[in-house]
Amino acid sequence: MECIKGVLHRLFSINLRKWLKEYCRRNGLLTLSVFAVAAGFALGFTLRGMNLSTQARMYLSFPGELLMRILKMLILPLITSSLMTGLSAMDSKASSRMGLLTVTYYLWTTFIAVVVGIILVIIIQPGSGMEMEGSRLGGGPIMTSADALLDLIRNMVPSNLIEATFQQYKTDLIPERKIVPKTLDPSFVYVVPDERNPGDGRSVFLELTPAPEIIYKGVQGSSKQMNVLGIVIFSATMGLLLGRMGERGLPLVNVCQCINECVMKIINAAVWYFPFGIIFLIAGKILEIQDPSSVGKKLGMYTITVLAGLFVHGLILLPFFYLILTRKNPFSYIRGLLQALVIALATSSSSATLPITMKCLLENCHVDRQVARFVLPVGATINMDGTALYEAVAAIFIAQVNDYELDFGQLVTISITATAASIGAAGIPQAGLVTMVIVLTSVGLPPDDVTLIVAIDWVLDRFRTMINVLGDALAAGIIAHVCQKDIPAAEKVGKHSVTVTFLLGNPCRQGEYADPTQIEWGSNPCPLTPLRHCKTAALLAVPSSLHTPSG
Repeated sequence: MECIKGVLHRLFSINLRKWLKEYCRRNGLLTLSVFAVAAGFALGFTLRGMNLSTQARMYLSFPGELLMRILKMLILPLITSSLMTGLSAMDSKASSRMGLLTVTYYLWTTFIAVVVGIILVIIIQPGSGMEMEGSRLGGGPIMTSADALLDLIRNMVPSNLIEATFQQYKTDLIPERKIVPKTLDPSFVYVVPDERNPGDGRSVFLELTPAPEIIYKGVQGSSKQMNVLGIVIFSATMGLLLGRMGERGLPLVNVCQCINECVMKIINAAVWYFPFGIIFLIAGKILEIQDPSSVGKKLGMYTITVLAGLFVHGLILLPFFYLILTRKNPFSYIRGLLQALVIALATSSSSATLPITMKCLLENCHVDRQVARFVLPVGATINMDGTALYEAVAAIFIAQVNDYELDFGQLVTISITATAASIGAAGIPQAGLVTMVIVLTSVGLPPDDVTLIVAIDWVLDRFRTMINVLGDALAAGIIAHVCQKDIPAAEKVGKHSVTVTFLLGNPCRQGEYADPTQIEWGSNPCPLTPLRHCKTAALLAVPSSLHTPSG
Protein backbone atom coordinates (compact mmCIF):
# COMPACT_ATOMS: atom_id res chain seq x y z
CA MET A 1 0.00 0.00 0.00
CA GLU A 2 2.78 2.42 0.90
CA CYS A 3 4.49 1.62 -2.37
CA ILE A 4 1.31 2.39 -4.31
CA LYS A 5 0.87 5.66 -2.44
CA GLY A 6 4.46 6.61 -3.20
CA VAL A 7 4.03 5.86 -6.90
CA LEU A 8 0.77 7.85 -7.07
CA HIS A 9 2.36 10.73 -5.18
CA ARG A 10 5.30 10.82 -7.58
CA LEU A 11 3.03 10.63 -10.62
CA PHE A 12 0.81 13.37 -9.24
CA SER A 13 3.81 15.56 -8.45
CA ILE A 14 5.30 15.04 -11.92
CA ASN A 15 1.98 15.76 -13.66
CA LEU A 16 1.39 18.82 -11.50
CA ARG A 17 4.87 20.15 -12.25
CA LYS A 18 4.38 19.55 -15.97
CA TRP A 19 1.00 21.26 -15.88
CA LEU A 20 2.37 24.26 -14.00
CA LYS A 21 5.34 24.50 -16.33
CA GLU A 22 3.13 24.34 -19.41
CA TYR A 23 0.66 26.85 -17.95
CA CYS A 24 3.41 29.32 -17.11
CA ARG A 25 4.89 28.93 -20.56
CA ARG A 26 1.60 29.56 -22.32
CA ASN A 27 -0.30 31.87 -19.97
CA GLY A 28 2.23 33.17 -17.46
CA LEU A 29 2.54 36.61 -19.02
CA LEU A 30 -1.23 36.94 -19.41
CA THR A 31 -1.80 35.99 -15.77
CA LEU A 32 0.77 38.52 -14.59
CA SER A 33 -0.85 41.22 -16.72
CA VAL A 34 -4.31 40.55 -15.29
CA PHE A 35 -2.94 40.64 -11.75
CA ALA A 36 -1.12 43.87 -12.64
CA VAL A 37 -4.38 45.54 -13.69
CA ALA A 38 -6.04 44.54 -10.41
CA ALA A 39 -2.98 45.63 -8.42
CA GLY A 40 -2.93 48.97 -10.24
CA PHE A 41 -6.54 49.73 -9.29
CA ALA A 42 -5.93 48.63 -5.70
CA LEU A 43 -2.75 50.71 -5.38
CA GLY A 44 -4.38 53.77 -6.93
CA PHE A 45 -7.42 53.79 -4.66
CA THR A 46 -5.23 53.04 -1.63
CA LEU A 47 -2.96 56.02 -2.29
CA ARG A 48 -5.86 58.42 -2.92
CA GLY A 49 -6.27 58.96 0.81
CA MET A 50 -2.65 60.03 1.23
CA ASN A 51 -3.07 63.29 -0.75
CA LEU A 52 0.15 62.88 -2.70
CA SER A 53 1.71 65.96 -4.24
CA THR A 54 1.85 66.49 -7.98
CA GLN A 55 5.54 65.64 -8.02
CA ALA A 56 4.97 62.43 -6.05
CA ARG A 57 2.23 61.37 -8.48
CA MET A 58 4.60 62.02 -11.37
CA TYR A 59 7.26 59.81 -9.79
CA LEU A 60 4.68 57.10 -9.16
CA SER A 61 3.56 57.14 -12.80
CA PHE A 62 7.11 57.00 -14.17
CA PRO A 63 7.25 53.18 -14.73
CA GLY A 64 3.95 53.43 -16.59
CA GLU A 65 5.33 56.28 -18.68
CA LEU A 66 8.26 54.05 -19.66
CA LEU A 67 5.79 51.37 -20.78
CA MET A 68 4.02 53.83 -23.09
CA ARG A 69 7.33 55.09 -24.47
CA ILE A 70 8.47 51.54 -25.28
CA LEU A 71 5.26 50.77 -27.13
CA LYS A 72 5.23 54.05 -29.05
CA MET A 73 8.89 53.58 -30.00
CA LEU A 74 7.99 50.38 -31.87
CA ILE A 75 5.02 51.77 -33.83
CA LEU A 76 6.94 53.40 -36.70
CA PRO A 77 9.36 50.55 -37.57
CA LEU A 78 6.62 47.95 -37.14
CA ILE A 79 4.13 49.70 -39.46
CA THR A 80 6.62 50.48 -42.22
CA SER A 81 8.36 47.10 -42.25
CA SER A 82 5.12 45.12 -41.93
CA LEU A 83 3.33 46.85 -44.79
CA MET A 84 6.33 46.84 -47.13
CA THR A 85 7.19 43.17 -46.62
CA GLY A 86 3.57 42.02 -46.58
CA LEU A 87 2.47 43.76 -49.78
CA SER A 88 5.71 43.25 -51.70
CA ALA A 89 5.21 39.47 -51.65
CA MET A 90 1.73 39.69 -53.19
CA ASP A 91 0.73 40.37 -56.76
CA SER A 92 -1.24 43.50 -57.53
CA LYS A 93 -4.54 41.68 -58.03
CA ALA A 94 -4.35 39.87 -54.69
CA SER A 95 -3.27 42.98 -52.78
CA SER A 96 -6.03 45.06 -54.37
CA ARG A 97 -8.63 42.47 -53.43
CA MET A 98 -7.33 42.23 -49.87
CA GLY A 99 -7.27 46.02 -49.51
CA LEU A 100 -10.81 46.41 -50.84
CA LEU A 101 -12.17 43.67 -48.58
CA THR A 102 -10.36 45.08 -45.55
CA VAL A 103 -11.58 48.66 -45.97
CA THR A 104 -15.13 47.51 -46.79
CA TYR A 105 -15.27 45.27 -43.72
CA TYR A 106 -13.91 48.02 -41.47
CA LEU A 107 -16.45 50.57 -42.71
CA TRP A 108 -19.31 48.08 -42.35
CA THR A 109 -18.47 47.08 -38.78
CA THR A 110 -17.95 50.72 -37.78
CA PHE A 111 -21.38 51.65 -39.12
CA ILE A 112 -22.93 48.67 -37.30
CA ALA A 113 -21.30 49.85 -34.06
CA VAL A 114 -22.82 53.31 -34.51
CA VAL A 115 -26.28 51.84 -35.09
CA VAL A 116 -25.96 49.69 -31.95
CA GLY A 117 -25.01 52.74 -29.90
CA ILE A 118 -27.90 54.82 -31.24
CA ILE A 119 -30.45 52.08 -30.50
CA LEU A 120 -29.23 51.60 -26.92
CA VAL A 121 -29.06 55.30 -26.05
CA ILE A 122 -32.59 55.85 -27.37
CA ILE A 123 -33.91 52.89 -25.34
CA ILE A 124 -32.07 53.64 -22.07
CA GLN A 125 -32.37 57.47 -22.21
CA PRO A 126 -29.36 58.16 -19.91
CA GLY A 127 -29.61 61.95 -20.30
CA SER A 128 -33.28 62.34 -19.42
CA GLY A 129 -33.79 64.25 -16.17
CA MET A 130 -30.13 65.15 -15.78
CA GLU A 131 -29.54 68.73 -14.63
CA MET A 132 -27.38 71.03 -16.70
CA GLU A 133 -24.15 72.26 -15.17
CA GLY A 134 -23.20 75.89 -15.29
CA SER A 135 -19.56 75.38 -16.16
CA ARG A 136 -18.71 75.22 -19.83
CA LEU A 137 -15.70 75.86 -21.94
CA GLY A 138 -15.09 79.40 -23.04
CA GLY A 139 -16.46 80.45 -26.38
CA GLY A 140 -13.31 79.69 -28.31
CA PRO A 141 -12.98 78.70 -31.95
CA ILE A 142 -14.64 75.43 -32.94
CA MET A 143 -13.24 73.32 -35.77
CA THR A 144 -15.83 72.68 -38.47
CA SER A 145 -16.50 69.39 -40.19
CA ALA A 146 -15.01 70.74 -43.41
CA ASP A 147 -11.74 71.63 -41.67
CA ALA A 148 -11.52 68.18 -40.10
CA LEU A 149 -12.17 66.45 -43.44
CA LEU A 150 -9.55 68.54 -45.22
CA ASP A 151 -7.03 67.84 -42.44
CA LEU A 152 -7.70 64.11 -42.86
CA ILE A 153 -6.98 64.32 -46.60
CA ARG A 154 -3.86 66.44 -46.03
CA ASN A 155 -2.51 63.92 -43.55
CA MET A 156 -3.02 61.15 -46.10
CA VAL A 157 -0.41 62.89 -48.30
CA PRO A 158 2.26 64.29 -45.95
CA SER A 159 4.50 66.95 -47.43
CA ASN A 160 7.50 65.72 -45.44
CA LEU A 161 7.95 62.07 -44.45
CA ILE A 162 10.46 62.86 -41.73
CA GLU A 163 8.05 65.38 -40.24
CA ALA A 164 5.22 62.83 -40.46
CA THR A 165 7.06 60.59 -37.99
CA PHE A 166 6.49 63.02 -35.12
CA GLN A 167 3.70 65.44 -36.08
CA GLN A 168 0.62 65.76 -38.25
CA TYR A 169 -1.21 68.60 -39.96
CA LYS A 170 -3.90 70.37 -37.98
CA THR A 171 -5.80 73.52 -38.91
CA ASP A 172 -5.54 76.27 -36.30
CA LEU A 173 -8.29 78.89 -36.05
CA ILE A 174 -7.14 82.40 -35.17
CA PRO A 175 -9.22 85.62 -34.90
CA GLU A 176 -8.87 87.65 -38.08
CA ARG A 177 -10.89 90.79 -37.38
CA LYS A 178 -13.72 92.08 -35.23
CA ILE A 179 -16.88 93.69 -36.53
CA VAL A 180 -18.45 96.20 -34.13
CA PRO A 181 -21.91 97.19 -35.40
CA LYS A 182 -22.96 100.78 -34.69
CA THR A 183 -26.49 101.51 -33.44
CA LEU A 184 -27.63 105.11 -33.96
CA ASP A 185 -31.24 104.89 -32.79
CA PRO A 186 -32.25 103.96 -29.23
CA SER A 187 -32.93 100.29 -29.05
CA PHE A 188 -34.50 100.12 -25.59
CA VAL A 189 -36.69 102.39 -23.46
CA TYR A 190 -36.57 102.13 -19.68
CA VAL A 191 -39.07 103.96 -17.40
CA VAL A 192 -37.56 105.27 -14.17
CA PRO A 193 -40.15 105.90 -11.37
CA ASP A 194 -40.46 109.46 -10.07
CA GLU A 195 -39.79 109.74 -6.31
CA ARG A 196 -42.25 112.62 -5.88
CA ASN A 197 -45.04 111.10 -7.94
CA PRO A 198 -44.89 107.30 -7.71
CA GLY A 199 -47.57 106.95 -10.38
CA ASP A 200 -45.49 108.86 -12.92
CA GLY A 201 -42.09 108.21 -14.35
CA ARG A 202 -39.56 109.48 -16.81
CA SER A 203 -38.30 107.69 -19.87
CA VAL A 204 -34.63 106.80 -20.28
CA PHE A 205 -33.34 105.80 -23.72
CA LEU A 206 -30.57 103.21 -23.78
CA GLU A 207 -28.40 102.34 -26.75
CA LEU A 208 -27.49 98.63 -26.63
CA THR A 209 -24.42 97.61 -28.59
CA PRO A 210 -24.29 93.91 -29.57
CA ALA A 211 -21.24 91.93 -28.64
CA PRO A 212 -18.51 92.13 -31.27
CA GLU A 213 -18.49 89.33 -33.81
CA ILE A 214 -15.17 87.51 -34.08
CA ILE A 215 -14.26 85.94 -37.41
CA TYR A 216 -11.81 83.06 -37.23
CA LYS A 217 -9.41 82.24 -40.03
CA GLY A 218 -7.92 78.81 -40.60
CA VAL A 219 -4.13 78.73 -40.80
CA GLN A 220 -1.59 75.96 -41.13
CA GLY A 221 -0.74 74.31 -37.84
CA SER A 222 0.52 71.03 -36.47
CA SER A 223 -0.16 68.57 -33.70
CA LYS A 224 2.63 66.71 -31.90
CA GLN A 225 1.36 63.28 -32.84
CA MET A 226 2.69 60.80 -35.36
CA ASN A 227 0.92 61.00 -38.72
CA VAL A 228 0.08 57.30 -38.76
CA LEU A 229 -2.34 57.60 -41.68
CA GLY A 230 0.24 59.19 -43.97
CA ILE A 231 2.90 56.64 -43.00
CA VAL A 232 0.48 53.76 -43.64
CA ILE A 233 -0.42 55.02 -47.11
CA PHE A 234 3.22 55.66 -48.06
CA SER A 235 4.38 52.26 -46.75
CA ALA A 236 1.55 50.44 -48.54
CA THR A 237 2.40 52.20 -51.80
CA MET A 238 6.08 51.33 -51.41
CA GLY A 239 5.22 47.69 -50.72
CA LEU A 240 3.07 47.40 -53.84
CA LEU A 241 5.77 48.97 -56.03
CA LEU A 242 8.53 46.82 -54.53
CA GLY A 243 6.52 43.75 -55.45
CA ARG A 244 6.29 44.89 -59.07
CA MET A 245 10.02 45.64 -59.27
CA GLY A 246 10.91 41.98 -58.85
CA GLU A 247 14.58 41.20 -58.30
CA ARG A 248 15.56 44.89 -58.19
CA GLY A 249 13.39 45.45 -55.13
CA LEU A 250 14.63 42.41 -53.19
CA PRO A 251 17.41 44.23 -51.28
CA LEU A 252 15.00 46.72 -49.75
CA VAL A 253 12.46 43.97 -49.06
CA ASN A 254 15.15 42.01 -47.21
CA VAL A 255 16.03 45.09 -45.16
CA CYS A 256 12.37 45.54 -44.18
CA GLN A 257 12.14 41.84 -43.35
CA CYS A 258 15.15 42.11 -41.04
CA ILE A 259 13.71 45.23 -39.37
CA ASN A 260 10.41 43.44 -38.80
CA GLU A 261 12.16 40.41 -37.29
CA CYS A 262 14.21 42.65 -34.98
CA VAL A 263 11.12 44.55 -33.82
CA MET A 264 9.35 41.30 -32.97
CA LYS A 265 12.39 40.14 -30.98
CA ILE A 266 12.39 43.44 -29.08
CA ILE A 267 8.70 42.93 -28.31
CA ASN A 268 9.33 39.39 -27.05
CA ALA A 269 11.92 40.74 -24.63
CA ALA A 270 9.99 43.85 -23.57
CA VAL A 271 6.69 42.12 -22.77
CA TRP A 272 8.05 40.91 -19.44
CA TYR A 273 8.32 44.52 -18.28
CA PHE A 274 4.68 45.24 -19.13
CA PRO A 275 3.04 43.82 -15.95
CA PHE A 276 5.27 46.04 -13.81
CA GLY A 277 4.53 49.12 -15.91
CA ILE A 278 0.79 48.43 -16.00
CA ILE A 279 0.56 48.64 -12.19
CA PHE A 280 1.87 52.19 -12.04
CA LEU A 281 0.21 53.31 -15.27
CA ILE A 282 -3.26 52.51 -13.90
CA ALA A 283 -2.44 53.73 -10.38
CA GLY A 284 -1.36 57.10 -11.78
CA LYS A 285 -4.63 57.46 -13.68
CA ILE A 286 -6.64 56.60 -10.57
CA LEU A 287 -4.87 59.36 -8.64
CA GLU A 288 -5.84 61.92 -11.30
CA ILE A 289 -9.59 61.45 -10.70
CA GLN A 290 -11.08 64.37 -8.78
CA ASP A 291 -14.12 62.72 -7.16
CA PRO A 292 -15.05 59.21 -8.37
CA SER A 293 -18.29 59.01 -6.36
CA SER A 294 -19.77 62.23 -7.77
CA VAL A 295 -18.75 61.28 -11.29
CA GLY A 296 -20.43 57.90 -10.87
CA LYS A 297 -23.68 59.48 -9.66
CA LYS A 298 -23.88 62.00 -12.50
CA LEU A 299 -22.73 59.80 -15.38
CA GLY A 300 -23.61 56.32 -14.14
CA MET A 301 -26.37 55.61 -16.67
CA TYR A 302 -24.31 57.11 -19.49
CA THR A 303 -21.40 54.83 -18.57
CA ILE A 304 -23.69 51.79 -18.44
CA THR A 305 -25.08 52.66 -21.88
CA VAL A 306 -21.64 52.92 -23.48
CA LEU A 307 -20.37 49.73 -21.83
CA ALA A 308 -23.52 47.85 -22.86
CA GLY A 309 -23.03 48.95 -26.45
CA LEU A 310 -19.39 47.90 -26.41
CA PHE A 311 -20.36 44.53 -24.91
CA VAL A 312 -23.02 43.87 -27.57
CA HIS A 313 -20.76 44.88 -30.43
CA GLY A 314 -17.51 43.33 -29.20
CA LEU A 315 -18.69 40.08 -27.64
CA ILE A 316 -21.80 39.31 -29.70
CA LEU A 317 -21.79 40.93 -33.15
CA LEU A 318 -18.08 40.79 -34.04
CA PRO A 319 -17.72 37.11 -32.98
CA PHE A 320 -20.93 36.36 -34.89
CA PHE A 321 -19.47 37.90 -38.06
CA TYR A 322 -16.29 35.85 -37.55
CA LEU A 323 -18.33 32.66 -37.08
CA ILE A 324 -20.44 33.25 -40.18
CA LEU A 325 -17.54 34.17 -42.47
CA THR A 326 -14.96 31.60 -41.30
CA ARG A 327 -17.03 28.76 -39.78
CA LYS A 328 -14.62 28.69 -36.84
CA ASN A 329 -15.03 29.15 -33.10
CA PRO A 330 -14.51 32.89 -32.46
CA PHE A 331 -13.90 32.54 -28.73
CA SER A 332 -11.00 30.14 -29.23
CA TYR A 333 -9.54 32.80 -31.50
CA ILE A 334 -10.22 35.58 -28.97
CA ARG A 335 -8.52 33.55 -26.23
CA GLY A 336 -5.26 34.00 -28.08
CA LEU A 337 -5.74 37.78 -28.03
CA LEU A 338 -6.17 38.22 -24.28
CA GLN A 339 -2.65 39.60 -23.82
CA ALA A 340 -3.28 42.33 -26.40
CA LEU A 341 -6.66 43.17 -24.85
CA VAL A 342 -5.09 43.60 -21.40
CA ILE A 343 -2.44 45.93 -22.84
CA ALA A 344 -5.18 47.89 -24.63
CA LEU A 345 -7.05 48.24 -21.33
CA ALA A 346 -3.93 49.58 -19.63
CA THR A 347 -2.66 51.92 -22.36
CA SER A 348 -5.96 53.06 -23.99
CA SER A 349 -4.12 53.32 -27.32
CA SER A 350 -4.70 50.98 -30.24
CA SER A 351 -1.52 52.18 -31.95
CA ALA A 352 0.57 51.50 -28.85
CA THR A 353 -1.00 48.03 -28.59
CA LEU A 354 -0.19 47.24 -32.23
CA PRO A 355 3.12 45.41 -31.51
CA ILE A 356 1.45 43.13 -28.95
CA THR A 357 -1.52 42.49 -31.24
CA MET A 358 0.85 41.49 -34.02
CA LYS A 359 2.67 39.12 -31.67
CA CYS A 360 -0.58 37.49 -30.51
CA LEU A 361 -1.86 36.98 -34.06
CA LEU A 362 1.34 35.39 -35.30
CA GLU A 363 2.12 33.20 -32.29
CA ASN A 364 -1.27 32.35 -30.76
CA CYS A 365 -3.83 32.70 -33.56
CA HIS A 366 -1.52 31.57 -36.39
CA VAL A 367 -2.76 34.21 -38.82
CA ASP A 368 -0.85 34.49 -42.07
CA ARG A 369 2.04 36.93 -41.84
CA GLN A 370 1.13 38.87 -44.98
CA VAL A 371 -2.43 39.41 -43.83
CA ALA A 372 -1.41 40.45 -40.32
CA ARG A 373 1.23 42.84 -41.64
CA PHE A 374 -1.34 44.59 -43.82
CA VAL A 375 -4.64 44.39 -41.93
CA LEU A 376 -3.40 45.37 -38.46
CA PRO A 377 -1.60 48.65 -39.34
CA VAL A 378 -4.54 49.74 -41.49
CA GLY A 379 -7.00 48.78 -38.75
CA ALA A 380 -5.07 50.65 -36.06
CA THR A 381 -5.44 53.75 -38.25
CA ILE A 382 -9.00 53.67 -39.60
CA ASN A 383 -10.94 50.97 -37.72
CA MET A 384 -12.37 52.54 -34.56
CA ASP A 385 -15.60 50.66 -33.83
CA GLY A 386 -15.56 51.50 -30.12
CA THR A 387 -14.82 55.17 -30.78
CA ALA A 388 -17.64 55.47 -33.33
CA LEU A 389 -20.14 53.86 -30.93
CA TYR A 390 -18.99 56.12 -28.10
CA GLU A 391 -19.36 59.27 -30.21
CA ALA A 392 -22.89 58.38 -31.30
CA VAL A 393 -23.98 57.63 -27.72
CA ALA A 394 -22.33 60.79 -26.36
CA ALA A 395 -23.93 63.05 -28.99
CA ILE A 396 -27.45 61.78 -28.29
CA PHE A 397 -26.78 61.86 -24.54
CA ILE A 398 -25.85 65.56 -24.78
CA ALA A 399 -29.02 66.18 -26.81
CA GLN A 400 -31.10 64.51 -24.10
CA VAL A 401 -29.45 66.61 -21.39
CA ASN A 402 -30.35 69.77 -23.35
CA ASP A 403 -33.95 68.52 -23.96
CA TYR A 404 -33.21 68.62 -27.68
CA GLU A 405 -35.39 66.31 -29.75
CA LEU A 406 -33.56 64.64 -32.63
CA ASP A 407 -35.55 63.59 -35.69
CA PHE A 408 -34.76 60.64 -37.95
CA GLY A 409 -32.73 62.75 -40.36
CA GLN A 410 -30.51 64.01 -37.56
CA LEU A 411 -29.98 60.45 -36.30
CA VAL A 412 -28.85 59.46 -39.79
CA THR A 413 -26.52 62.47 -39.82
CA ILE A 414 -25.04 61.39 -36.48
CA SER A 415 -24.49 57.84 -37.73
CA ILE A 416 -22.70 58.97 -40.90
CA THR A 417 -20.69 61.68 -39.15
CA ALA A 418 -19.64 59.40 -36.29
CA THR A 419 -18.48 56.76 -38.77
CA ALA A 420 -16.44 59.28 -40.75
CA ALA A 421 -15.07 61.04 -37.66
CA SER A 422 -13.88 57.77 -36.12
CA ILE A 423 -11.81 57.09 -39.24
CA GLY A 424 -10.06 60.40 -38.74
CA ALA A 425 -9.42 59.75 -35.05
CA ALA A 426 -5.82 58.84 -34.42
CA GLY A 427 -5.15 55.70 -32.40
CA ILE A 428 -4.09 57.72 -29.36
CA PRO A 429 -5.65 58.16 -25.91
CA GLN A 430 -8.83 60.28 -25.81
CA ALA A 431 -8.72 61.19 -29.51
CA GLY A 432 -12.49 60.65 -29.58
CA LEU A 433 -13.05 63.87 -27.65
CA VAL A 434 -11.50 65.84 -30.50
CA THR A 435 -13.69 64.30 -33.18
CA MET A 436 -16.71 64.51 -30.88
CA VAL A 437 -16.92 68.24 -31.66
CA ILE A 438 -17.50 67.39 -35.33
CA VAL A 439 -20.43 65.11 -34.50
CA LEU A 440 -22.03 67.70 -32.21
CA THR A 441 -21.77 70.55 -34.71
CA SER A 442 -23.26 68.39 -37.48
CA VAL A 443 -26.66 68.37 -35.73
CA GLY A 444 -26.51 71.83 -34.15
CA LEU A 445 -25.62 70.79 -30.59
CA PRO A 446 -23.39 73.06 -28.47
CA PRO A 447 -19.78 71.84 -28.80
CA ASP A 448 -18.94 73.22 -25.35
CA ASP A 449 -21.15 70.52 -23.81
CA VAL A 450 -18.44 67.97 -24.52
CA THR A 451 -17.19 68.88 -21.03
CA LEU A 452 -20.15 66.94 -19.61
CA ILE A 453 -18.45 63.63 -20.40
CA VAL A 454 -14.78 64.52 -19.92
CA ALA A 455 -14.75 63.30 -16.31
CA ILE A 456 -15.59 59.69 -17.24
CA ASP A 457 -13.88 59.58 -20.64
CA TRP A 458 -10.59 58.18 -19.34
CA VAL A 459 -12.39 55.02 -18.16
CA LEU A 460 -14.52 54.52 -21.26
CA ASP A 461 -11.52 55.20 -23.48
CA ARG A 462 -9.86 52.03 -22.21
CA PHE A 463 -12.83 49.81 -22.93
CA ARG A 464 -13.48 51.20 -26.38
CA THR A 465 -9.78 50.73 -27.18
CA MET A 466 -10.20 47.05 -26.31
CA ILE A 467 -13.05 46.83 -28.82
CA ASN A 468 -10.95 48.62 -31.45
CA VAL A 469 -8.11 46.14 -30.98
CA LEU A 470 -10.50 43.17 -30.94
CA GLY A 471 -12.10 44.39 -34.17
CA ASP A 472 -8.70 44.69 -35.87
CA ALA A 473 -7.66 41.19 -34.81
CA LEU A 474 -10.94 39.54 -35.83
CA ALA A 475 -10.75 41.33 -39.17
CA ALA A 476 -7.29 39.86 -39.73
CA GLY A 477 -8.63 36.37 -39.10
CA ILE A 478 -11.57 36.91 -41.46
CA ILE A 479 -9.44 38.39 -44.25
CA ALA A 480 -6.89 35.58 -43.88
CA HIS A 481 -9.68 33.02 -44.34
CA VAL A 482 -11.35 34.78 -47.27
CA CYS A 483 -8.10 35.57 -49.10
CA GLN A 484 -6.24 32.33 -48.40
CA LYS A 485 -6.28 31.40 -52.10
CA ASP A 486 -4.54 34.68 -52.97
CA ILE A 487 -1.62 34.08 -50.61
CA PRO A 488 1.42 32.29 -52.05
CA ALA A 489 1.84 28.84 -50.51
CA ALA A 490 5.41 29.56 -49.47
CA GLU A 491 4.27 32.46 -47.31
CA LYS A 492 1.47 30.80 -45.37
CA VAL A 493 2.03 30.39 -41.67
CA GLY A 494 2.20 26.84 -40.52
CA LYS A 495 4.56 23.92 -40.36
CA HIS A 496 6.43 23.40 -43.63
CA SER A 497 8.82 20.55 -44.24
CA VAL A 498 11.79 21.98 -46.10
CA THR A 499 14.64 20.00 -47.58
CA VAL A 500 17.91 21.91 -47.91
CA THR A 501 20.65 20.92 -50.31
CA PHE A 502 24.15 22.30 -49.68
CA LEU A 503 26.59 22.80 -52.47
CA LEU A 504 29.33 23.83 -50.05
CA GLY A 505 29.78 23.84 -46.31
CA ASN A 506 27.99 22.03 -43.50
CA PRO A 507 24.39 20.83 -43.82
CA CYS A 508 21.48 22.65 -42.21
CA ARG A 509 19.12 21.09 -39.70
CA GLN A 510 16.29 19.55 -41.66
CA GLY A 511 12.85 19.48 -40.10
CA GLU A 512 9.62 21.38 -39.54
CA TYR A 513 9.83 25.19 -39.59
CA ALA A 514 7.06 27.70 -38.89
CA ASP A 515 8.61 30.09 -41.43
CA PRO A 516 10.28 28.47 -44.45
CA THR A 517 12.50 31.52 -44.89
CA GLN A 518 14.16 30.86 -41.52
CA ILE A 519 16.23 27.67 -41.56
CA GLU A 520 18.61 26.78 -38.75
CA TRP A 521 22.20 26.52 -39.95
CA GLY A 522 24.24 25.09 -37.16
CA SER A 523 23.02 27.10 -34.14
CA ASN A 524 22.15 30.32 -36.02
CA PRO A 525 19.02 31.13 -38.00
CA CYS A 526 19.82 31.82 -41.63
CA PRO A 527 17.54 33.78 -44.00
CA LEU A 528 16.78 31.49 -46.90
CA THR A 529 15.35 32.18 -50.33
CA PRO A 530 15.96 30.22 -53.55
CA LEU A 531 19.63 30.33 -54.57
CA ARG A 532 20.46 32.83 -51.79
CA HIS A 533 24.08 32.78 -50.57
CA CYS A 534 24.59 32.37 -46.83
CA LYS A 535 28.17 32.73 -45.61
CA THR A 536 30.16 30.39 -47.90
CA ALA A 537 27.36 27.98 -48.64
CA ALA A 538 24.91 28.25 -51.52
CA LEU A 539 21.50 27.02 -50.41
CA LEU A 540 18.56 25.75 -52.37
CA ALA A 541 15.27 25.11 -50.54
CA VAL A 542 12.43 23.09 -52.00
CA PRO A 543 9.26 21.77 -50.33
CA SER A 544 9.55 18.20 -49.16
CA SER A 545 6.60 17.26 -51.34
CA LEU A 546 8.72 18.10 -54.41
CA HIS A 547 11.94 16.53 -53.11
CA THR A 548 13.15 13.54 -55.11
CA PRO A 549 15.44 10.76 -53.91
CA SER A 550 18.19 12.12 -56.10
CA GLY A 551 18.08 15.42 -54.17
